[in-house]
Amino acid sequence: MGQTVNVNFKLDKEVKAIMEQVCAELGLSMSAAFTIFAKKVSHEKRIPFEVSVDPFYSENNLRYLEKK
Repeated sequence: MGQTVNVNFKLDKEVKAIMEQVCAELGLSMSAAFTIFAKKVSHEKRIPFEVSVDPFYSENNLRYLEKK
C-alpha cells in the first residue's frame, strides 16, 4: 500500500452520525468505508451506484411551482 494522506471535507452532522452507526454495525470505521468507496471508484472509473436527478425538480416544474 502506498503513502496515506489525510482528506478533509464537510458532512451534514446527522448524515455523519447515521453513517458512523451503519459502519459500526458492519465492523468498519468511516475511514475504511471511504477507502473502499475510493478504491472502487479508482478501479471502475465510475461512481459505484446510480446517481440521478429527481424529475420533480426540473426547471419547468420549479417555474410552475413558483407561479402558484
